[in-house]
Amino acid sequence: MTNMHVHMSIPRRCAALAVATALALTATACGGNDSSSNSSGGKTTLTWWHNADQQPGRGVWQSIADDYHKAHTNVSFKISPTQNESLKTKIPIALQSSDPPNIFQQWGGGAEATQVQSGKLMDMTDATSSWIKDLGNSAALWQADGKQYGIPYDLHVVGFWYRKDLFTQAGITNPPATMDDLNSDVAKLKAAHITPMAIGSKDKWPDAFWWEYFALRECSLDTIKSTIKDLKMTDQCYVKAGQDLKTFIGTSPFQNAFLGTPAQQGAGSSAGLVANGKAAMELQGDWELPTMIPLATDKQYATKLGWFPFPNITGSPGTPGVALGGGDGFSCSVKAGPACPDFLKYISSTEVQTKLVQTNTATLPSNPAAVSAITDPTLKTVQNYLSSAPYIQMYFDQALPTSVGNALNDAIANFFAGQGTPEGIVQAFTKAVANQ
Repeated sequence: MTNMHVHMSIPRRCAALAVATALALTATACGGNDSSSNSSGGKTTLTWWHNADQQPGRGVWQSIADDYHKAHTNVSFKISPTQNESLKTKIPIALQSSDPPNIFQQWGGGAEATQVQSGKLMDMTDATSSWIKDLGNSAALWQADGKQYGIPYDLHVVGFWYRKDLFTQAGITNPPATMDDLNSDVAKLKAAHITPMAIGSKDKWPDAFWWEYFALRECSLDTIKSTIKDLKMTDQCYVKAGQDLKTFIGTSPFQNAFLGTPAQQGAGSSAGLVANGKAAMELQGDWELPTMIPLATDKQYATKLGWFPFPNITGSPGTPGVALGGGDGFSCSVKAGPACPDFLKYISSTEVQTKLVQTNTATLPSNPAAVSAITDPTLKTVQNYLSSAPYIQMYFDQALPTSVGNALNDAIANFFAGQGTPEGIVQAFTKAVANQ
């Protein structure tokens, strides 16, 4: 996600993650881009695609490359920062070419496993074996068939960012703990003439967060795990999740024209609406705090933000506290050579991870040794929630094979647009599984 499910710089994905098989979420053009690892006279130039196309991230990644070059003068970088949504389109195309980038953004899960089929991703299992355990359980989410094809540099969890000042204006004293509470708060905000929710439906993946969280609340953990593993969505809890979502959308909680609103691009994006006090809350990842930096006219916005997890549904079969998340990382192409995994080792070091956190380039580091670098009180709340969550489920579109995840996202987006049914979302998943 900034850095995303996102999902997100994102946009589309956690210190001690108790996760099973699936947690479980820059380029210019691919053609004519000399992205094989150029080596001459013992020197190597690594092409690197990442999604930090805005400051501070863009400059921070450049400085990390510069520092590595100073210590390894035979390794240089050709960096192409690209907006997250564009990057997600470019990477699959590049992997079908003969010349993919040496280093590129990687969100792990089933989407990574789909990329592995191209034969272009480097198996870094041996190259990382001496240090990968420093990252804890999270690194397993960047494996396919037990082999390490990606390395995470940060981890994510999705929850609600909200404006404490707008909640106060509406007479809301505490964040909602249940869906009944959330529905009540939406009504209070509307009565105070405040837009309750912002959502970037133009990008589709923010819509998916809603359905996925309802599924996590309505389905047992065993059901969720077996669905991701066996690609079967037969339990009625998934239809119930769609029914819950339909009921919630029916309360009109979102901003006007939300279907055409992007998630992170410009002050009019869903992130910008919350940053500038035009909406009271947004269901988004922890990356939202730094994402808002270039979008906010109110530079004190961070002090006005709070965070709460997706509410529980009273009496539902879902395990309370199960969270939706993911992370950002990088993969190496097979032509990159040994300098690439060594550079990813450098990115994973406590020193660099601390720098990423301190500069708002990463919010929750993948290396637990750098967690102490988090100073923002709201992000500390997010980190504590993540550390105590009984399970972190990777965003469905990332945990599933790419074609299945895309079909699910499309069906949910259509549902938000008033097309389709709760059953239709499940049918779209089943059809995509059959056609892959």
